[in-house]
Amino acid sequence: MARHEATFEIRSKSDAYAVNLLMERVYDSLREESAIVEDRTRIPNEMLETFDRLRTATNRETPGRLTIVYEEEDKPFEE
Repeated sequence: MARHEATFEIRSKSDAYAVNLLMERVYDSLREESAIVEDRTRIPNEMLETFDRLRTATNRETPGRLTIVYEEEDKPFEE
C-alpha cells in the first residue's frame, strides 16, 4: 500500500485563508458528488460530517497544521 502525505503549516492569516478555501472546496465537492450519485453509491454522512467539522475549524483563522494522507490500496474498486 502506497502512502502519500501533504502537510500545510498555517503561520499567517493568508495561510489560514488558503487552507479554509481548500476545505470549503473539498466539502462542496463531496457534497455535490454525494447528490449526483445518490441512487447508486452514497458517500457516508459521517464523511461529510467530518469534513464539515474540518471546514468549521479552519474557518477560525488560527495558527496550526493540516495534514492530508492518501493511502493507496492494491485492489480494484468493488463494482
